[in-house]
Amino acid sequence: MMGRNQTSISEFLLLGLPIQPEQQNLFYALFLAMYLTTLLGNFLIIVLTQLDSHLHTPMYLFLSNLSFSDLCFSSVTMPKLLQNMQNHDPSSIPYADCLTQMYFFLYFSDLESFLLVAMAYDRYVAICFPLHYTAIMNPMLCLSLVALSWVLTTFHATLHTLLMARLCFCADNVIPHFFCDMSALLKLACSDTRVNELVIFIMGGLILVIPFLLILGSYARIVSSILKVPSSKGICKAFSTCGSHLSVVSLFYGTVIGLYLCPSANSSTLKETVMAMMYTVVTPMLNPFIYSLRNRDMKGALERVICKRQNPFLL
Repeated sequence: MMGRNQTSISEFLLLGLPIQPEQQNLFYALFLAMYLTTLLGNFLIIVLTQLDSHLHTPMYLFLSNLSFSDLCFSSVTMPKLLQNMQNHDPSSIPYADCLTQMYFFLYFSDLESFLLVAMAYDRYVAICFPLHYTAIMNPMLCLSLVALSWVLTTFHATLHTLLMARLCFCADNVIPHFFCDMSALLKLACSDTRVNELVIFIMGGLILVIPFLLILGSYARIVSSILKVPSSKGICKAFSTCGSHLSVVSLFYGTVIGLYLCPSANSSTLKETVMAMMYTVVTPMLNPFIYSLRNRDMKGALERVICKRQNPFLL
């Protein structure tokens, strides 16, 4: 109702990706494969953490929530993108659906940010305080961290959606993007957007910059602790793990901060679209492989689940 009262347009037009018509089928197959990989990898982690009792630990509680977040995060934008590419034409999206997509996009991207912080803290306690790990990372704290993540993301996504709903949109309804991106919508608004921009800057610092710095601080302490252990094999393994984790974290936070908190005045639509693809498509696909599917615990859980399927009497 708010949208209908304050806007003279009823829908937006999503232009999609700037891809040549002869390359549409190739990129459609590529993005479909990436989306299916994301769904399969994250769904597998969720199922394994539920079925295998060995994975009922703080680390895998956070991982299962991260996998659910990645699964939903990717599903917010990818189906519409694939539909757009399949039709070979820009697709329309109703005003209410556009705001809904923006809400859930913000919701699951924020949730991922908070869960990454919780996971970094979990690894920090496990490596730097191994003898006190069980006492510190008790079930109450873990559940509280997960619940707090969900509550804070609800508040943040609702705030931005309500602020967007109060804006007026006049003649121009073409969004040069593959989803209803908040910054793209602000450029189309024909009313004052200064409040929205101020809230993005302030809340962005709280939701993105501070968590990113906390993660970097946690891994800095982890590296410092590792270097004190005189084991070259252990150091190499730890640096390999920390390096892969930090690469994905940097990809996610770097692109989001660059797009929303440090936008360039001469930044092209193509550059912004590519950056958005990095954290909306690539990161959710990489997370299962970086954090879970390649480690020993997850492989062992998969083997145990398969063995139980083959032999139901096997304990």
